[in-house]
Amino acid sequence: MIYAPVIDPVAISLGPLKIHWYGLTYVVAFASAWALGVWRARQPSSGWKPEEVGDLILTGAFGVILGGRIGYVLLYKPVYYLHHPLEIFYVWQGGMSFHGGLLGVIIAMWWYARTTNRSWSTVLDFQAPLVPLGIASVRLGNFINQELWGRVTDVPWAMVFRTGGPLPRHPSQLYEMALEGLVMFAVLWWFSSRPRPALAVSALFVLLYGCFRFFVEFYRQPDAHLGYLAFGWLTMGQVYSTPMILVGAGVLFWTYRRASRATS
Repeated sequence: MIYAPVIDPVAISLGPLKIHWYGLTYVVAFASAWALGVWRARQPSSGWKPEEVGDLILTGAFGVILGGRIGYVLLYKPVYYLHHPLEIFYVWQGGMSFHGGLLGVIIAMWWYARTTNRSWSTVLDFQAPLVPLGIASVRLGNFINQELWGRVTDVPWAMVFRTGGPLPRHPSQLYEMALEGLVMFAVLWWFSSRPRPALAVSALFVLLYGCFRFFVEFYRQPDAHLGYLAFGWLTMGQVYSTPMILVGAGVLFWTYRRASRATS
């Protein structure tokens, strides 16, 4: 049994100004996406210029922050925020929905594509491999905040979280950091390094995240106010991840089938 490290959620305090670790993980997420995007844009035949990446990441940042927060408010705790509306803006306390953030990014990329005269699929496929390292960074922020911990377990690497009571639990934030972040980055970076049919990279992103999130939910403690939704094990995260798996697999199959027909 291991005790999770107790880290002050405030990284820097300058009088009334407080900078939280959770906020810094988002800064790292956007910075890593920008650095990877610039590197990829500099590759021959990328179709992108390095100076275009900044606007792309900034547009995506607005989409993920607005979509993630609005998604969390509407999908997970609508009644609570209805009675505490000012806390909607307390993003430093955590409370971001990946599924809402994904929808926000998709909309933001549609707007970016329209204003830059690019195809939506081109923008989505370029952006997708840049995201997983950012997911890893934010999951580390969840771990620092000691939130979204896992279910009670007796595995040797179980951790006791000060916010989760005296019993050891799965460090599910680290599971997600590894699978949704590091593993997904490696797969997508390799997959996107070669020419693929339009939307194939984006579809693989959606499919992988849906599968990894669905799997980790078996070890992650569901939100107390939601609990298990069906069959004594289905969680809200799995409900939202199921359409991602179906859509990702369906679009991936469709893109390759269309490409095959075009070359036959």
